[in-house]
Amino acid sequence: MPEFVNPFSGSVPKKLSLRELCRALRLSLASEEEATHLYESLADATDNELAKAVLQDIANEERVHKGEFQKLIELLLPDEAGFMAQGAEEVEEIHHGAHSETASAQKPFAAVPTVGDLRSSECSCECCRRRSL
Repeated sequence: MPEFVNPFSGSVPKKLSLRELCRALRLSLASEEEATHLYESLADATDNELAKAVLQDIANEERVHKGEFQKLIELLLPDEAGFMAQGAEEVEEIHHGAHSETASAQKPFAAVPTVGDLRSSECSCECCRRRSL
């Protein structure tokens, strides 16, 4: 039997503070991720093309809801966009090798070759190809 996530215990006798509202929105954001995972897993688990298509469509709708919750959080918390941008910048730096020495030093199995070691030293991802045009 499904358990529905409820950020409240019973009825709420007061209005939510901004902090409480944002925590509830973050929980809702996580629920959308969980729902996306569930629907995509179900789509991957069937050979029925109609079911696959419907389940992926529902999963995509959950991704839209995720964007709505994230945008609402960003509007309610002015510093949120800065944190999101900082996280995105850190990923870009790692992706483009700015932290290659630090990243390789943190790998516990650096001496063991991996599939990633087979990549050419030049990045061929879509964003890098676009930048080189």
